[in-house]
Amino acid sequence: MKQNMGSADRIVRVLLAVVVAFLYFTDQITGTAALVLGLFAVIFLATSAMGFCPLYAPFKLSTKKSDSKS
Repeated sequence: MKQNMGSADRIVRVLLAVVVAFLYFTDQITGTAALVLGLFAVIFLATSAMGFCPLYAPFKLSTKKSDSKS
């Protein structure tokens, strides 16, 4: 898997996961919403750790800056 996520993308995903965790542990979200948002939070953390987003791949998207040397 070639990394396709830049630093800003990864940081935003981690911050969103932290917000979801905070909302869950303070009982601001419960039930189905908590399950769905929790699943997204886990996915965000996993993709951030790997630096690869499978949804970007089919569209050949990348938020990672290229390492072109001029």
